[in-house]
Amino acid sequence: MPAPKNAPLYQQIYDEIKDAIEKGVYAPKERIPSELELAEQYDVSRITVRRAVEELCSDGYLVKQQGRGTFVSTPHINRQFHASTLQTFTALCADNGMKAGAHVVDRQIVPARQNEMEFFGLQKDALLLHIKRVRTADGEPIFEENIFVPFDAYRELLTADLEDKSIFAEVERVGGTPIVSVGYRTVEAVRANTEQAAELGIAPHDPLLNLRASFTGPNGEPVLMGKQCYVGSRYVMVM
Repeated sequence: MPAPKNAPLYQQIYDEIKDAIEKGVYAPKERIPSELELAEQYDVSRITVRRAVEELCSDGYLVKQQGRGTFVSTPHINRQFHASTLQTFTALCADNGMKAGAHVVDRQIVPARQNEMEFFGLQKDALLLHIKRVRTADGEPIFEENIFVPFDAYRELLTADLEDKSIFAEVERVGGTPIVSVGYRTVEAVRANTEQAAELGIAPHDPLLNLRASFTGPNGEPVLMGKQCYVGSRYVMVM
């Protein structure tokens, strides 16, 4: 609903730019006019324009790129969230008309924690392979992906090419067990730390959706544990 005419000027500008984005006047990934140009266009101060632009960035309509300007965000990714539904990110992007990508950030061999030992049925001092990647949609970072699998069974993934590939497909290729269902899922609102902010192209302390899940094979056998941190302004979970 548009802001009333007696609303603050920044809110009126916010609504006009938002309306232009939704009507396609500004296309996804298109650079919008500079603060100075917008201030002249609306006959207001740059401070007023800056407030409107910052609000639009916080709400996910715009994204600032250092040294380049401010651009229209790509459309939000919408996911139907059901306890019994399993959908890969690659398939989700396809459903939203986007191309999925993945960039490996780090791979480490780590000791299994208690809950991981219980899920995988491992003994004390067992090792896991932790793979961290940034998943993208049409080149824009959407979430930080962390996956954990038993190292002995999946050691090939320590050096395998995992760029722009489905991790579920690679896990099945190496281990031979397809992932067909979700064991559990929890969702928690968190704030981005400095490292995550740099990886995802957001500001430190911006909101993230932290999704933790376990995944199982056709006979309920444990396959993978994951922790994903989604950019709140680029991802929508429909409950």
